[in-house]
Amino acid sequence: MNFLRGVMGGPSAGPQPSGAETIQKLCDRVASSTLLDDRRDAVRALKSLSKKYRLEVGIQAMEHLIHVLQTDRSDSEIIGYALDTLYNVISNDLEEEEQEENLPKQVDDLGSQFTEIFIKQQENVTLLLTLVEEFDFHVRWPGVKLLTSLLKQQGPQVQQIILVSPMGVSRLMDLLADSREVIRNDGVLLLQQLTKSNAAIQKIVAFENAFERLLDIVTEEGNSDGGIVVEDCLLLLQNLLKNNNSNQNFFKEGSYIQRMKPWFEVGDDNCGWSAQKVTNLHLMLQLVRVLVSPTNPPGATSSCQKAMFHCGLLQQLCTILMATGVPADILTETINTVSEVIRGCQMNQDYFASVNAPSNPPRPAIVVLLMSMVNERQPFVLRCAVLYCFQCFLYKNQKGQGEIVSTLLPSTIDGNSVSAGQLLCGGLFSTDSLSNWCAAVALAHALQENATLKEQLLRVQLATSIGNPPVSLLQQCTNILSQGSKVQTRVGLLMLLCTWLSNCSIAVTHFLHNPANIPFLTGQIAENLGEEEQLVQGLCALLLGISIYYNDNSLENYRKEKLKQLIEKRIGRENFIEKLGFISKHELYSRAAQKPQPSFSSPDHMMFDHEFTKLVKELEGVISKAIYKSSEEDKKEEEVKKTLEQHDNIVTHYKKVIREQDQELDELKQRINTLTSQNEQLQATVTQQVSQIQQHKDQYNLLKVQLGKDAQHHNSHSDTFQMNGIQMEEASKLKEELEEWKNKHELLQGQLREKDSVIEKLKSSQLEVGTTEQSLQTSKSGGLEHNNELQKELETLRSQIELQSAEISKLQIENQKLQVMNTTADPALGDSGATAANNSELEGRLEQEIKELKSEVKALSEEKESLKQHLDSSSSTVAILQDEKSKLQQEVAESKKEQDDLLVLLADQDQKLSALKIKLKDLGVPVEDEDDIESGDQGDEDEDGDEEEQD
Repeated sequence: MNFLRGVMGGPSAGPQPSGAETIQKLCDRVASSTLLDDRRDAVRALKSLSKKYRLEVGIQAMEHLIHVLQTDRSDSEIIGYALDTLYNVISNDLEEEEQEENLPKQVDDLGSQFTEIFIKQQENVTLLLTLVEEFDFHVRWPGVKLLTSLLKQQGPQVQQIILVSPMGVSRLMDLLADSREVIRNDGVLLLQQLTKSNAAIQKIVAFENAFERLLDIVTEEGNSDGGIVVEDCLLLLQNLLKNNNSNQNFFKEGSYIQRMKPWFEVGDDNCGWSAQKVTNLHLMLQLVRVLVSPTNPPGATSSCQKAMFHCGLLQQLCTILMATGVPADILTETINTVSEVIRGCQMNQDYFASVNAPSNPPRPAIVVLLMSMVNERQPFVLRCAVLYCFQCFLYKNQKGQGEIVSTLLPSTIDGNSVSAGQLLCGGLFSTDSLSNWCAAVALAHALQENATLKEQLLRVQLATSIGNPPVSLLQQCTNILSQGSKVQTRVGLLMLLCTWLSNCSIAVTHFLHNPANIPFLTGQIAENLGEEEQLVQGLCALLLGISIYYNDNSLENYRKEKLKQLIEKRIGRENFIEKLGFISKHELYSRAAQKPQPSFSSPDHMMFDHEFTKLVKELEGVISKAIYKSSEEDKKEEEVKKTLEQHDNIVTHYKKVIREQDQELDELKQRINTLTSQNEQLQATVTQQVSQIQQHKDQYNLLKVQLGKDAQHHNSHSDTFQMNGIQMEEASKLKEELEEWKNKHELLQGQLREKDSVIEKLKSSQLEVGTTEQSLQTSKSGGLEHNNELQKELETLRSQIELQSAEISKLQIENQKLQVMNTTADPALGDSGATAANNSELEGRLEQEIKELKSEVKALSEEKESLKQHLDSSSSTVAILQDEKSKLQQEVAESKKEQDDLLVLLADQDQKLSALKIKLKDLGVPVEDEDDIESGDQGDEDEDGDEEEQD
């Protein structure tokens, strides 16, 4: 302990040892001490010396410290000291105290060398990953810091070791879920270093739910109002998404774009933004741009753009764009972000065109931005951002291009408000060269790949001064170009003219119609000017080449062949091609060709536009070939062009026909689909009905089988069951017979009603009185005779009806006997399910119908009584109806005929009754003889006669 006391600065009797000697003794103590406490004290002493004597500790103690990590894992304290010591040795971060003391710096690659020594054995990194898994704060935190330092020093090598280590990345992802903020925050820094420039690790981290965890941390920390932790999370998100299409698609499919919207909810009070908030919001905007960068695959960019519109993110960005009090750098980055969100997406471009600034009166956002672009007092980066925004708004947006150009046409100019076209013209002819260049490029984008608008722009007329006639926009551009303005202005105008004339023969003709244009171009190209003017010479050569290549030979003095001869005489072909090559060889051309966004270090470097570089690349070769072509080759080329045009027309025609056929096919397909769906529905209905029918058949067969089994069961017990089955059939037949009887009774009732009508007629005829008394007596005697006959007929009918009622009552008695036999035949019959139920139902119906028949018979008898009374009352007056004698005779004849019919019916009924009686006898049912029935009937008639006599 005295040794340690000397090391730590305590009093010592002898001379003070040097630092190297002390470190050597401490290393020996770590290697040789058997007591854990001694080793722990020695490691703690090495930790205290590691900052001051970094090189000595790294050289002498690294091996011993690694050994401690391997052998003393049970003691978290010594592991923590060892990890801290290794971190101090490997890390290049100098402490403030060291900087204040102005100690000599170690060599720059000292940390890298120690890192290389440490990772030479891959087991050391694997061991470190295992220690990071420990929950103990004194082990996990220094382990995270050490691993972060290793990644800073030797990133690719350490990444590869972690990548091949089992569950290596997954272990580190657990750091984001640590409840201790220090470890969680340092875990974010560790993952930043781990994911740098390694797509494989980026994918693993993303699929380990990193997006969800990081966005949760950003939300917990307060979004843009959060501290540096939010900044670290955003930097990690950028690492995961930038140039990684797989992760970008995963981010979009996981609906994480929607979670970005709250980041940009800026309040009305935008004054006093903290530096950290500005940094956070700047990184958030950059993260949005990563998802919609023009360098991404078009499909992925388009899907992200649509998602940002649908979730309201674009609307939120436009709100910031039009807000007041937003810092300039945030406003600039917001403009750039909106630019790339709307670039090439028609839906987003249409929305941006509808955004208005909160001014009085409201102005379109495009107009407000263009006002900033042509204002020389605005910051340079802001003007570049507005130009980029305008370019992105017009990119693949013919509708937007038409709206911009329409503001320049005479019929649509509104004198009460400032339009986009007026601002562009104002910037094009202002005294500020940067405004000239920006306006020229913006107007060129309005004409990009749109021949129709190029022709319409030729109609634009400008009023130069009072009293002078207006000149065309094309003429004014060439006039300014010939006045020898600044290089930047001339370059912008030449780019506009080249874009305007390319692929538009009418514009070329208008340009050549001015006799001063070609001499000016040839003069510029032929002169030997300084280096600054070489760029202008190259653009003049390009414009002259476009005038030749797209010339339709409509002007005799400026045909292709004559322009080529002019070049040959005044410039020389080789010289012309050399001057044309100045453009693509220029350094600023190469910078502009790299990406669409105009990014320049200073206004002087603002020379080329990205889209114009594409045009130069396309035209440089064809113009060079066109210059060397002879007139015969030109004719052949024209013939080929005409042939191609004809071919294109034919192709266009067939495309139209094919398009129409496709539409017809689509309609037919829709009809087929409709009919197919209807057919499927009908088939389903048929199938359902077939299944129902099959179910009914199955139920019927099952009942049939059950009835068959019951019949067999009854036959095996006794013959009485068989008799009962036959009796059930006979009962059903009896039911049918009863139905017939009921129908016949209804028929008889109808006939009786007809008789009533006849009697009514007789009553009405009673009112007429004869003229002579003799005729009265004669008719009276005849009427009495007729009345007697009617009474006899009625008595006959009555007897027949009574006979029928008696037979019905007998049938009822027989039915009751059959019921008794059914119930007494076998007690098991009551348990026969459906058969017993059917029998009981049949019996109930029979009883009900018999009761109804009885009531009908009773009603008939009452009606007969009433008829008898009517006849008795009419007998006193019938005699006086002499004139009606013949009618009555006819009626009597008809009634006799009807009675004959009734007798025939009664005879048929007698036969059927006898047949029924025979069947009942065959069944073994006792039936009374006819004599007994007649005696019974006679007894009934005698009784009725006695009753009548009493009456």
